[in-house]
Amino acid sequence: MTDPRLADLARRLPDLRLLTDAGDLEHYGRDWTRRWTPAPLAIALPASVEEVQGIVHWANEQKVAIVPSGGRTGLSGGAVAAHGELVLSLERMNRVVGFDAVDRTLTVQPGIVLETVHEAARGHGLIYPVDFAARGSCSIGGTIATNAGGIRVIRYGNTREWIAGLKVVAGNGELLDLNRGLIKNSSGYDLRQLMIGSEGTLGIVVEATLRLTDPPPASQVMLLALPNMDALMRVFALFRARLSLQAFEFFTDVALKHVLAHGAQRAIEGDHPYYVVTEFEAADERAQEAALAAFEQGVEQGAISDGVIAQSDAQAAALWRLREGITESLAPHKPYKNDVSVRIGALPAFLHDMQSLLGREYPHIDVVWFGHIGDGNLHINVLKPESLSDADFIAQCEHVTKLLADTLQRHGGSISAEHGIGLVKRAYLESTRSAAEIALMRGVRQVFDPNGILNPGKLFV
Repeated sequence: MTDPRLADLARRLPDLRLLTDAGDLEHYGRDWTRRWTPAPLAIALPASVEEVQGIVHWANEQKVAIVPSGGRTGLSGGAVAAHGELVLSLERMNRVVGFDAVDRTLTVQPGIVLETVHEAARGHGLIYPVDFAARGSCSIGGTIATNAGGIRVIRYGNTREWIAGLKVVAGNGELLDLNRGLIKNSSGYDLRQLMIGSEGTLGIVVEATLRLTDPPPASQVMLLALPNMDALMRVFALFRARLSLQAFEFFTDVALKHVLAHGAQRAIEGDHPYYVVTEFEAADERAQEAALAAFEQGVEQGAISDGVIAQSDAQAAALWRLREGITESLAPHKPYKNDVSVRIGALPAFLHDMQSLLGREYPHIDVVWFGHIGDGNLHINVLKPESLSDADFIAQCEHVTKLLADTLQRHGGSISAEHGIGLVKRAYLESTRSAAEIALMRGVRQVFDPNGILNPGKLFV
């Protein structure tokens, strides 16, 4: 270990695992964006809160930046270490700390994988309802840092609705115990909520107390084929009025083409421009009849072209794979990703403006879009043609993203719905936040991290 700064860290924390091999630096120094060449100083893997605090104190003294790291499944460059930062990976802090049956909370360390949290909650007859396709690899700490949403937001809301308390190491090394699991707490600013979605720029989550809830009633999954874009909102309104929706996810025929090529099975014959996977409560015969009636009404109105309802858990999983398998199926194509949101009421007008913009600016490039109609969140994936260099492709996409940000600003939307700002979207923050808001955000960051060591370069230009 030739770097004297690392030698000093090793002396201070003799039990701390430090990795410096080239393969480890590359693996831990990037996230799913793959746009920056990883170049961290080293990888630190603490096993305790005290080690995290020790690392932060050392970083302040040595003036070394820290990039907090979870599952690194992010899509905005928030976990990238490309300028000699120390990556602080929390993957060894991955235990369930405790369960409280009365408060119905599960306390966990930040490196625990979301799927493991789901299993732990089920073991107590409850659920942690935040869920999305990366559940097998993303960490709880990362989902808190980005206020992750996912496929159940229409029923359960985002991550912040389910965080009862946080323990956080601030940028000065101080350990903060925020909210302590209280349901009611009107004793000033809720710093817990400030940490959620802060992308590791204010503090490092070292423990989280999660609220759990009852499992939902029995549900059914339906796949719908729609004739045009306008039908999306009509069918959503129809189903929301008649059913208790748990999810309402849509994707295009282009997305279906890629996920089928990746191994999923076609469920509806013929070619249709838009599809919806919806899940709804179907605990009794009345609810099932209401679903059938909603489907028939949609067909009569010309808003639904075809559909299929799952008859088993296996069929439900196969229908969900058509939606959840999209991101994985697109990965080999090096997609440039936009993750945007508008109010549900603003969706129809925004969708038309967005489709016009993308069609005009990407006339010969595949654009795959899908999303969560029930919460106004759209995911746009632009697939790189082989004929374009990486640099030219990124430059073209950034030009279009600027136009998309302007469009979002007109419709009162956000350039980041659930993936954070990171490196990718920091140039477009002003389309979502006013100058006054950004100034206050910078001031907050200065208070929690006075030396600017936590994830510098992320969020703000």
